[in-house]
Amino acid sequence: MRILYYDCFAGISGDMNLGALLDLGVDPELLRKELRKLNIDGFHLDITKDSRRGISGTKATVVVENPDNEKHRHLRHIEELINQSTLSESIKVASLRIFDLIAEAEARVHQIDKRSVHFHEVGALDSIADIVGAAICLELLNVDKVISSPIQLGGGMVKCAHGIMPVPAPATALIVTGVPVKSGLVQHEATTPTGAAILVGMVNEFSDQINFPIQKVAYGIGQRDVSEVPNVLRVYLLDSGTGSDDSAVEQARIVECNIDDMNPEWYEFLFQKLFEAGASDVFLTPVIMKKSRPANRLSVLCKNEVLSHIKETIFRHSTSIGLVDFPMSKTVLERSEREVETEIGKVRIKYSSYKGKEIHAKPEYEDMRKLALANNITLGEVEKIINKIG
Repeated sequence: MRILYYDCFAGISGDMNLGALLDLGVDPELLRKELRKLNIDGFHLDITKDSRRGISGTKATVVVENPDNEKHRHLRHIEELINQSTLSESIKVASLRIFDLIAEAEARVHQIDKRSVHFHEVGALDSIADIVGAAICLELLNVDKVISSPIQLGGGMVKCAHGIMPVPAPATALIVTGVPVKSGLVQHEATTPTGAAILVGMVNEFSDQINFPIQKVAYGIGQRDVSEVPNVLRVYLLDSGTGSDDSAVEQARIVECNIDDMNPEWYEFLFQKLFEAGASDVFLTPVIMKKSRPANRLSVLCKNEVLSHIKETIFRHSTSIGLVDFPMSKTVLERSEREVETEIGKVRIKYSSYKGKEIHAKPEYEDMRKLALANNITLGEVEKIINKIG
């Protein structure tokens, strides 16, 4: 498994991200070719080698050729621009996800509908190229997973389209909600809203642990060079080694509470809302509390970046008035899914591998249920038919 790891010790911006991924091996001409599919003129990509405090890397600058004629766009204009392009569907989806994160944050900051957000910095050509370029680079790198360290936000104040703002800027603070962060390393904006949205939109997991062999290290050089801390974004290309083991270690959280005063019928709705909030697993354990009161212990397994959403969901949709949470690591097998044809219809089979061999195979329950209903037979009969094909 190929893994892209972001080491954001000095923060991240859109141009630093482009520089880092180019330094990692993305072909500059392929990136330029893909960007031309946006069918907009007025900018070009300037790629040079540079260094900060003795660290060399790639500096990528989106040069706007006529800044005085720049347009500021609403979300719908950007959506039209991307959807009408000839970019691949995966690049379109990733790009729009990043823009939507920024629009949601800006809408909450200004208390307006996100469709009414008037993009300033991120609606400009350079930010459009940074964001779409990030999605393009991710596809060209062909990685299986993206992991990031906690994000350095910086400190002090920053000047933006709305005036002088504290660091992190209000939109950035909302975008990184639920994500591990650090602050105060430098007295300037280390992570921009664009950089934050690129990470939150593309990263599968946040962890400060690198558990896999490093294949390659690369650096994206930032525009600023005003502090003792090198203004660079470091990225790694990792190899999880799943070819020999087929397992990977992931960082997660467990959130728990004991509930003894809730209508049992409400648990189904609570489970549904927790999964919608990003829970990886939810389960109940019968427990006996003080004064011999029977109760249920609610346990929720989730990724770090959705922790705040999970807590909010429990407080809103249960009678709990207190929670505990703690970090954990889990080892998971490499999983794959294939659709097979049976005599009564198609069914998806989930496979798990360990040390290069498939050791588990499990039919998708929803597919089995549909086949049982469609053919007026039992789930057991469906399972026997599936087992016939091996």
